Amino acid sequence: MASRVWVSFLAPKPLNQSPPFSILPPKSHSRTSYNSYTGKQSRPCVIVVEKKTGDTPQFSEKITPKISEESKNRIIIQRVAQKLARKRTERYTYLVAAIMSSLGITSGAIMAVYYRFSWQMQGGEFPIVEMFGTFFLAVGSSVGMEFWARWAHRALWHASLWHMHKSHHRPRDGPFELNDVFAITNALPAIALLSYGLSNKGIVPGLCFGAGLGITMFGMAYMFVHDGLVHRRFPVGPIADVPYLRKVAAAHQLHHSERFQGVPYGLFLGPKELEDIGGMEELQIEVQRRIKQSKSS
Repeated sequence: MASRVWVSFLAPKPLNQSPPFSILPPKSHSRTSYNSYTGKQSRPCVIVVEKKTGDTPQFSEKITPKISEESKNRIIIQRVAQKLARKRTERYTYLVAAIMSSLGITSGAIMAVYYRFSWQMQGGEFPIVEMFGTFFLAVGSSVGMEFWARWAHRALWHASLWHMHKSHHRPRDGPFELNDVFAITNALPAIALLSYGLSNKGIVPGLCFGAGLGITMFGMAYMFVHDGLVHRRFPVGPIADVPYLRKVAAAHQLHHSERFQGVPYGLFLGPKELEDIGGMEELQIEVQRRIKQSKSS
């Protein structure tokens, strides 16, 4: 809305004419007057205010520049390309870390086993009881770690340690996440048990060595299946084509979807957990979805 102000000054008119109509008080209708303080002649004026709304251009408060569809598509393509490049860099970084750790742990375990038993057999002795104890405890601790991981996942990681584990349930920014700390914490007791078993002779040190070896084997398998196969942080090759491991990956994906209130909490026995609660139909659907996704990628 705009306003125009018209100001007109009334000049003295002849005496035979009637005074003009004015909005000023009657006192100012006289044709001439003198200022009592200055003695100067003053002239009354009429102020007319005219309001107009139609001929004034209206401006919007915010002017949004127009972007063509071609420019929008170009921006989207650039963002997708940047995201894919970042993902490739993250996978390569984690792949290097996985290969280095796998080679280091595997070579260390082989050397430890060789040193342990060659040391035990010095002098022609063959400690068969100790060797079988080491072997069976290695297998037993590997299986036991699955139950430990299931309990810790439910009672600790999704409870008091959720502030660390939640980084695993959210989009990852970078090759690593805070949840990776749990892999280090599980490695510490394995290192301690292996060190004790290597530096001492006897059945008890042999059993400790077997337990440390079993924890190490479980950690290696967990890394390849969980990080590589399920979350695709690095390629795993033919492991992805193993039928049971496909079910394991699909079951863990259902854990992240929280379709069954977080079940399954275990990894390698995840399909069995879903079978116990009647989730096999959803498991098969997820398996087929992952197969189609792997073929299209």
